[in-house]
Amino acid sequence: MKQDILQAKFVQEMMKTTANLYRLGWDERNGGNISYLITEEQIEPFLNVQEVKRIVPMSFDASPLAGKYFIVTGSGKYFKNVSDDPAGNLGIIRIAEDGKSYELLWGFEDGGVATSELPTHLMNHIQRLQVDDQHRVIIHCHATHLIAMTFTHRLDAVALTKTLWEMCTECIVVFPDGVEVIPWMVPGTDDIGRATAEKMKNVRLVLWPHHGIFGAGTTMDDTFGLIETAEKAAQVYTIVCAQGGKKQTIKDKELKELADAFGVTPRPGVLKR
Repeated sequence: MKQDILQAKFVQEMMKTTANLYRLGWDERNGGNISYLITEEQIEPFLNVQEVKRIVPMSFDASPLAGKYFIVTGSGKYFKNVSDDPAGNLGIIRIAEDGKSYELLWGFEDGGVATSELPTHLMNHIQRLQVDDQHRVIIHCHATHLIAMTFTHRLDAVALTKTLWEMCTECIVVFPDGVEVIPWMVPGTDDIGRATAEKMKNVRLVLWPHHGIFGAGTTMDDTFGLIETAEKAAQVYTIVCAQGGKKQTIKDKELKELADAFGVTPRPGVLKR
C-alpha cells in the first residue's frame, strides 16, 4: 500500500517554502514559481509512476531532461493556498521521452497545469545540471528590495555583485559567484528562458529587472537561503541609501580575507587586487 503523498518530504518542503515566500511578500497573488527535481526512488513509496493522469504538450524541447521528475507549482496558483490545498496547487510531472510534453502523475486536481514559466525553469535546470550534478531546485520570486534595487542601481553584474557583497558580511560567502542581470523581457517566453539560462552557466542568481529574481540550488533550503541572503543585502542597501549613502563599507581587502577564511573563490573582476 502506498504512503500518503502529502507526508513526502518533497511535498512538505514545497508547502513550507511557498508559505514562507508568501509570508515575506515575495510572491503576491499568483506571482512566482518553483520547480524541484526529484527522483523515482523518492516518488515510488507514494505513487505508482506508471499511472499517468494527463499528458500536457510543451512548446519547448526538454529532451535533455527526458524521464526526469519534478514537483512544480501551478499556473495561476496562489502560494498562499498551497498549504491548504497542495493537490490543487502543486503537480508532480515527468518529462516525456520525446521532451515535448510532460506526464502528470499527481496534483493539479482542478485541471490545472504547471507554471507558465516551466520552459524557463527547464532550460535553467538543463544548464545548471551541466555545471553541478547536485543541482535540484529553481525558485523564481518577486523579492521586494532586489526589485527596487533594479530601479536605482546601475544594471551591471559586477557592480551589483560588489554592492551586495558590501552590504552584509555573509554575502560573499553565500554567493561568491555573484549575481547576473538580464535586460527587461516579457516573462513566460522562451527568450527570457534562454537569456536566463545563459547567465546561469556561471552563477546561481539572475536578476530580472523590475520583476524579480531567479535562484538555483542543490536543496530547497540552499536555494531559499541564497535568495534570502541577497534580498537582505538589497534591503540594507535600500536603508543605507535612505540614510544618505555609504560613509564606510567592507573594503576589497577585507572581502578577500573573508573569502579566504571560508574557502570560497570570489567572482573574478569584482575585487580590486
